[in-house]
Amino acid sequence: MTDVLLTSAANPRIKSVLALRNRRDREAAGCTRLEGAEELALALGAGVAPTTIFHCPELMGDRTAGADLVAVARERGARVFECSRAAFEKAAYREGPDGLLAIVPQPGVELAALDVPAGPLVLLAQRIEKPGNLGAMLRTADAAGVAAVIAADPVTDWGNPNVIRSSKGTVFSVPVASASTAEAIGWVRERGLTVVATTPDAVDRHTDADLTGGIAVAVGSEKYGLDAELFAASTVHVRIPMAGQADSLNASVAAAIVLFEAVRQRG
Repeated sequence: MTDVLLTSAANPRIKSVLALRNRRDREAAGCTRLEGAEELALALGAGVAPTTIFHCPELMGDRTAGADLVAVARERGARVFECSRAAFEKAAYREGPDGLLAIVPQPGVELAALDVPAGPLVLLAQRIEKPGNLGAMLRTADAAGVAAVIAADPVTDWGNPNVIRSSKGTVFSVPVASASTAEAIGWVRERGLTVVATTPDAVDRHTDADLTGGIAVAVGSEKYGLDAELFAASTVHVRIPMAGQADSLNASVAAAIVLFEAVRQRG
């Protein structure tokens, strides 16, 4: 099928892509925007089927690789639009776009649909304010082989363009779900997982705790930490030793340190 050519930045198709910057529009449409060759390749590798793909060969660093990604998206049923540079740059979210942008289903599943193996390593992220932090946690989760990431009382959605960008597309490769804190606690308890709370007030270091079984590492926002409900549900409390004057680490850094300690202990 011949691609549709879009040359005007005012084209209604371009405007529909721009609307997906807004959470309300993403949730209403049930889809989001995914931008970048690296992110698209990872999403396609995870089995994602884009509904639409916009491409601009002029902006591609590697036209052959870009064309291959477009071909895969087309095979999965995506409608394909080739864009002029002006039209694509209007639609793009980031500076210096690389000529690939796709419309994909919103990432994430219902909490009850999360399927984890026995003795899993899970990340429970509560009220993380910054999409960049949530995305960075996903990159860590992907690298550490985390079975699932649950956003408890989420401030942002998984389809936020900054979450997708900072996760490098791993939001599509790591099983993710959103839920209230109460629902997340119930899910963890049903599976017999130990909640490991990260807090600077803990007595034990993260290296002293047994992180080899089925655990859910709980990380709260940088401003408030874990709330009383989730803290009360945790049976293991750990701290990360710090020698400086700051009283906390970046939330994604704290998550990475504890998760990779769990990986180390598991061999």
